[in-house]
Amino acid sequence: MNFIDAHSHVWTPDTERYRLAPGVRRAIMDPPSFTTDELNQQGVAVGVNRVVLIQMSFYGYDNSYMLDAITKYPDRYRGVAVIDTDQENIASLMCDLKQKGVRGFRIYPKDRPVDRWMSYDGMRAMWTCGGEQNLAMCCLIDPDGLPELDRMCREFPDTPVVIDHMCRVGVQGPIHAEDVNALCDMAKHHRVTVKISGFYALGHKKPPYHDLVSLIKRLYEAFGPDRLMWGSDSPFQVINGHTYKASIDLVKSQLIFLNATEVESLLRKTSERVFFH
Repeated sequence: MNFIDAHSHVWTPDTERYRLAPGVRRAIMDPPSFTTDELNQQGVAVGVNRVVLIQMSFYGYDNSYMLDAITKYPDRYRGVAVIDTDQENIASLMCDLKQKGVRGFRIYPKDRPVDRWMSYDGMRAMWTCGGEQNLAMCCLIDPDGLPELDRMCREFPDTPVVIDHMCRVGVQGPIHAEDVNALCDMAKHHRVTVKISGFYALGHKKPPYHDLVSLIKRLYEAFGPDRLMWGSDSPFQVINGHTYKASIDLVKSQLIFLNATEVESLLRKTSERVFFH
């Protein structure tokens, strides 16, 4: 079976060709390099042949490195871009990026109040275009961002939504039942999917990540396998004692409640439907 990594960041030490965003210094690039070639070295060894690239914050709104990778390997990559939601002609920009292999747009509260982090015109324009063009709103949020997401899902029921890293439940260590329940409640929105990803940052934060199995099982029971997708969140998953293989192995062999077809959904079919259409 060939797998899809639904979530990886890439960047290059070539900051002359690919400029860093204002205020970003090379010193914060850790590791200093994680190019598409370095990513492929990690993925190919465990059967990953396609990847959803997530725009890295080092580059701000300049998606060039990601887009160049998609142009070079259009069968291997799709992208999740970051755009300035305060600009005009958002729909036009989103459609242009779709033609270049982008299938989603990363959104997060930034410095906005979390209880109304999407309550502005630019975000509404994004959700409108997302519903019309089948472009996913890819949310990097904690559980406190879910009420506002729930509101937008009710207002825009046809817009696809992907919640990154299991909504970061357990990022402080303990996995609270109320957070799990709130995330599972989002399954009532038929276009919401969840990334089973970022294991290095959740719960005990130690491989083989067995403490996350019960959380993943709850999500499986709420969303079903066809609305869950695995992602590595590399390169952060491949440093500080964590490995790419340990991440995918949790899904391949440790989730004993999944049958072989359901494992395939988490490791390929869901991502293929959402991002490789």
